[in-house]
Amino acid sequence: MFDFLKNKKNKNENNSDKLVKIPEHVAIIMDGNGRWAKKRNLPRIKGHYEGMQTVKKITKYASNLGVKYLTLYAFSTENWSRPEQEVNYLMSLPKKMFGSFMPELIENNIKVSVIGDIDSLPAETKEAVSDAINKTKDNTGLNLIFALNYGSRLEILSAVKNISNDIKSDIIKLNDIDEDLFSRYLNNNLPDPDLLIRTSGEQRISNFLLWQIAYSEFIFTDVSWPDFNEDHFYNSLLIYQKRDRRFGGLNEN
Repeated sequence: MFDFLKNKKNKNENNSDKLVKIPEHVAIIMDGNGRWAKKRNLPRIKGHYEGMQTVKKITKYASNLGVKYLTLYAFSTENWSRPEQEVNYLMSLPKKMFGSFMPELIENNIKVSVIGDIDSLPAETKEAVSDAINKTKDNTGLNLIFALNYGSRLEILSAVKNISNDIKSDIIKLNDIDEDLFSRYLNNNLPDPDLLIRTSGEQRISNFLLWQIAYSEFIFTDVSWPDFNEDHFYNSLLIYQKRDRRFGGLNEN
């Protein structure tokens, strides 16, 4: 959808190429690691390794641009059905990534958060995630959110159950339930994403932030996640700022 921009450098030689509207919250479905590796006759885990390097680049770049929230779809509740070797490698990535990336997270004032069923993760993965959250909890810059063992349908069902229990316990009343209250029962008590990017050519949501992206702008690109770079991200934001966001209303201007 925006590949016509992919070779364009962000040197901004004219005003039309300058960012004047930065989305507060960007969410990304990081797709294509395995296909990237397959095209190069490499094992799928090599694609995931390169994808981890892209996470580092895009996180720092988004932080420098002034994005406040960056949510990355790292591992879905459905991904457990992948081959055991691949799943085991994916579960090892948090330790690998935070082990090398932590100094830069601290230096760039980036806070790490996680949404999803963290308690069901392997002990080593859970420990690495908890350690990263702990070490960056006082940072006040970009909030980097990993959706890990996350599924939006499960998140919504959990919210419904918790609301039901609180009604039974007389903590809330049925008439108290509105969109704002429901949102507070979700894992992701954050501003809704302004922009959702999905890499690698697929054009579906894959059970990601279904409630939160009701009025997000979508951008799909054929670029695989390991190849997604700062220029691609910048050009995505250029496209975003040209969108007319009406939230169901009319823009009379």
